[in-house]
Amino acid sequence: MATAVFFHAHPDDEAIATGGTMLIGAQRGHRIVLVCATDGGRGEAAPEMIPVGDTLADVRARELRAAGDVLGVSRLEFLGYRDSGMEGEATNDDPGCFWQADVDEAAERLAAILRSENAQLVTFYDPIGGYNHPDHIQVHRVGKRAAELAGVPHCFESTMNREQMKGFADDPAWAEMTDEGSSDDDGAGQRDLLEAELGTPAAKITHAVDVSAVIEAKRSAMAAHRSQITDDSVFLRLPADAFVRAFGVEWFVERGAPRSGEPYQRDIFSRLG
Repeated sequence: MATAVFFHAHPDDEAIATGGTMLIGAQRGHRIVLVCATDGGRGEAAPEMIPVGDTLADVRARELRAAGDVLGVSRLEFLGYRDSGMEGEATNDDPGCFWQADVDEAAERLAAILRSENAQLVTFYDPIGGYNHPDHIQVHRVGKRAAELAGVPHCFESTMNREQMKGFADDPAWAEMTDEGSSDDDGAGQRDLLEAELGTPAAKITHAVDVSAVIEAKRSAMAAHRSQITDDSVFLRLPADAFVRAFGVEWFVERGAPRSGEPYQRDIFSRLG
């Protein structure tokens, strides 16, 4: 069996974007390594979620370990950068944040892990990081460069299906909880996000991994990030069938693939033999 490294920006990204794929790989006997670029310290959390003497970064590190246990992660590493915050925030200028990191220096940190694991597969994000978050864009840049430095043969960009995401804006299950006229700011924000230019056009995607068989584990991993994905969040309030529609397929673009679009390939681990 082989080692697959999943590179993400913040704690909780791994569960949302690639949690099912990670677990499927672990169930097949592959070694799953999770690398998180930042500490997630710029996330939002209610004060009661942070114990006295802790920081949000401390809380999110524990949450990530708990989610990793659910998803079959064998090794968890942080690259050591601070969360940059959302696009356009003053925290993007923090010299210690991931957005400000030198790409080659950060890539060498990741490449050292890839080499130590003799990784045969690595995932990072698409060029816009899914939704233009600075840290997600940097994950693409750093992940791509690290794979080159370490000579990883199989590279996949974790992404979202752009057309599918826009379709969710009209899904009754989402609309019920993301009514822009409601007082649910979380829901309204989610609806705005769904209507944006997210991820990758469907015709450029190569792999659609069906994770519906492990969807409850994926949901549990998402719920482990309690400081960010609360019990009353839009994600966890979705009915079971709507949750499967939203999160039951994980999307990837294989770098260097000879073709893309439907019919999609279904298994990124087939590259590992």
